[in-house]
Amino acid sequence: MTFAPLEQPLKWSAFVLGFCSTICVVQGWQLAAMIFSLPFCLIWIYCGWLRNEPQLKYLNVMFSALYIYGIARYFIVT
Repeated sequence: MTFAPLEQPLKWSAFVLGFCSTICVVQGWQLAAMIFSLPFCLIWIYCGWLRNEPQLKYLNVMFSALYIYGIARYFIVT
């Protein structure tokens, strides 16, 4: 695959995004947690497809859809 050399830097980026998301959850910043978590899930969707890991791929597709819904709902409600 063309983007296979980018897998490790993407995983480190996902680590940073996950760390930031965790801090947001602890601080109670719901919108920021969803905004950091969405690209985290998108990176893992890509990495799941890269290695043909269907459980990882579909779980993160589901979470991405929930984060998109949550972000949209936040802006619609407020």
